[in-house]
Amino acid sequence: MTRIIESIDDIAANYDALFLDLWGCVHNGLEPFPEAVAAMQAFKASGGTVLLLTNAPRSRHLVAKQLDRMGLPDDSYDVIATSGDSARSAMFRGVVGEKVYFIGQDHDAGFFDPLSIVDDPVDIQQVALEDADGIVCCGPFDPKADPEEMRAQFLYAKTHGLKLLCANPDIVVDRGESREWCAGALAKLYTEMGGESLYFGKPHPPIYDLARQRLAAMGRPTPDNRILCVGDGIITDIRGAVGEDLDSLYITGGLARDETKTDRQPDPDALTAFLGKEMLTPTYAIGYLR
Repeated sequence: MTRIIESIDDIAANYDALFLDLWGCVHNGLEPFPEAVAAMQAFKASGGTVLLLTNAPRSRHLVAKQLDRMGLPDDSYDVIATSGDSARSAMFRGVVGEKVYFIGQDHDAGFFDPLSIVDDPVDIQQVALEDADGIVCCGPFDPKADPEEMRAQFLYAKTHGLKLLCANPDIVVDRGESREWCAGALAKLYTEMGGESLYFGKPHPPIYDLARQRLAAMGRPTPDNRILCVGDGIITDIRGAVGEDLDSLYITGGLARDETKTDRQPDPDALTAFLGKEMLTPTYAIGYLR
């Protein structure tokens, strides 16, 4: 049964590292949450490692710059692992071919920047759909548009056997009070239409392997039983933690705020009903990271 806690201090002594989701936990797409920042700083001050584990379809360096512009203090985290880094490695190894049709916004162009960690990388070229070997999806062209608007292009792609590389398995995010579609919504549609989607972020294993590698590279290899995954995505953060056999802290005030009737804390009955419907049991739950 999921235990509702008052603050991360209640359980911090049980863990040496946090795999911490960003959007909905640390910030709302516009600014950081002060209580979350304080909790991260306190965990680090006690000797813990805060690894930001995000489904952002960008490199960790670009995410760090974005967080800096947003005002997240440098001393609140140690290192970042992104689905973008995991997906970029796969792309440059040629998993969807050399000629790719790109779905995303202008700010996602950095996805195609050279990646030195891949030996003999494929020469990736962006082309029109009819000339493509595969698809790279960082998100919708318009995050407010219905994913169904891509159905015609996806029908063509599926018919021609194109694989879709999904750089962000999230379905939606909340930017302030506005909900936006993510790459995961497009990949889900493509899969439902009979196409093949390749995922590299939460809840899929490659990003967790990358996160563990990042801890080891810091000189802080951490046993799985001392890692706590924190996130507000039940089908990404929590399902991923369960799949990796890692403990989890579910932030109910994010994407499922209404379903869990979260004010400061979730309503216990609403939380139980929601988790029962999703058939997932996080180790702990809290309204907001603090």
